[in-house]
Amino acid sequence: MKKLLALLMALVLCATVFAGCAAKEESSSQSGSQSQSDSSSASTPAGGEKTDFIVGLDVSFPPMGFMSEDNEIVGFDIDMARAVAEKLGLELKLQPIEWSAKDMELNNGNIDCIWNGMTITEERQENMLLLRPYMANNQFIVVAKDSAIKTKSDLAGKIVAVQTDSSGEEALNDDPIKDEVAEVVSMADYVSALNDLKIGRIDAVVIDEVVARYYVEKEPDNFTIIEESLKKEQYAVGFKKGNTEFAQKVQDAFDELVEDGTAAEISSKWFGKDIVLK
Repeated sequence: MKKLLALLMALVLCATVFAGCAAKEESSSQSGSQSQSDSSSASTPAGGEKTDFIVGLDVSFPPMGFMSEDNEIVGFDIDMARAVAEKLGLELKLQPIEWSAKDMELNNGNIDCIWNGMTITEERQENMLLLRPYMANNQFIVVAKDSAIKTKSDLAGKIVAVQTDSSGEEALNDDPIKDEVAEVVSMADYVSALNDLKIGRIDAVVIDEVVARYYVEKEPDNFTIIEESLKKEQYAVGFKKGNTEFAQKVQDAFDELVEDGTAAEISSKWFGKDIVLK
């Protein structure tokens, strides 16, 4: 009888322990679910409204967007994007990207748009939703100040650098002179290309006019421009295909900045005159 009673008490004790563990596990699971729910609701604004404007850019593309000596991202496009964000009541977030990965960054939703002196090309028109052109540009050739290269035809037999996946690369590929150059070097950014030009590792760089003039003005003893355009083009802001509603809000805000004179002021700050397309 004593053995039977002890066995019954042991069974009751085990049942109590298991019940307690199950209740604790259920409580922990509910707490974890609640925690995840709270975290999710904290990261999502009430009503699902957008609160930020994430702009993707190459931070070595002055004067459109680049790192200042104070390690801050500045430039014409930055000032315009900030003014647009203020009009829309959004927080501007600047996201540096590899230029060759811009389509992936855009399509993956890591950024809202590419706003960085981006040239309108047929391929980009097919792959992106582009806003109205806002600035004209040329693809020029920059050489060392003491270079013997004076015209485009002088590139024959020379080493020429381009930025990877840039309109400058496309312009060179479309020009007959491409078949005469000794080598085309594809580089990640213009800063690296111009540094290589300065030390004589390459002979020329195909580069956007706005960037070329910025560097020539900054370092007149090192660089000069061949005033012979490889290609005329225009800049536009690019959004992911289908993001029509938000893209239109940005376009409307940009147009307001043109109308009220803000765009002209920002342009004069960076270029000394108003070069924004109306």
